[in-house]
Amino acid sequence: MFINTIKVNPLSATSKEQDDVVADEEPLEIRLGYIDAQRGRVHKSIAITMRTPGQDIELTLGFLFSENIIQSANQIMDVDTTKDNLIRIELSNETSFDLKRLERHFYTTSSCGVCGKASLEALSMNGAEVQTGGQFQIRAEQLVTLGENLRIKQNLFHSTGGTHACGLFDNLGVVLELAEDIGRHNAMDKLIGQRLMAKALPLRKNGLIVSGRASFELLQKALMAQSPLLIAVGAPSSLAVELAQEFNISLVGFLSDTEFNIYHDDDRIIV
Repeated sequence: MFINTIKVNPLSATSKEQDDVVADEEPLEIRLGYIDAQRGRVHKSIAITMRTPGQDIELTLGFLFSENIIQSANQIMDVDTTKDNLIRIELSNETSFDLKRLERHFYTTSSCGVCGKASLEALSMNGAEVQTGGQFQIRAEQLVTLGENLRIKQNLFHSTGGTHACGLFDNLGVVLELAEDIGRHNAMDKLIGQRLMAKALPLRKNGLIVSGRASFELLQKALMAQSPLLIAVGAPSSLAVELAQEFNISLVGFLSDTEFNIYHDDDRIIV
């Protein structure tokens, strides 16, 4: 488990110095090797993200999938993690993608994800598809159990109180898989990367739940994974709601053990 123990001074009249456990946060540089038509195989640094170490391969593959640089784990020829805080991904010779996407040098933080994201119109050009209804439904009484079902699996959060989680669930409200990270976007990338490596994408028959707010970027990642439903314990942003409506993703916010808000739905939530 990627945590550190530090000394803290609690603020109270009788407090004494004591140990506290905090989640690790370190930078990860993602370098990509690919074939350039003019120069042959080249290597380029495409992102630096602040993350909780662990599952770096899953994080990177989820990121590349969400950015539509890869669509399958079969497009990965080699992975090198021998250097600390650096991962190098070699794409297969046959893999091609829009090179203009690499002209941006992404810098991502644990709070905001990839900064300077493109507009909604760019998503249509990025391989995103409007989600159709009918393949996934969940009853409201099962949906309200998801918050607690997620919390009991958040081991890193229980130790530190400082990480986000993203969970994959079925139509019975069972959390099937979970990933944690100090960054909410990293947690979802790790989960998507896990499913990519298991050759279990797209997620048309599963929903996603996040432990914090629902941002535009998290909706984008759910859309690229083709999950029909995203649930947030916190609030959605206005752009997240707009994206959900534009691409027909069911969006739920302010989930508690007794209620929730529906911001967009297509008969997937049975009330």
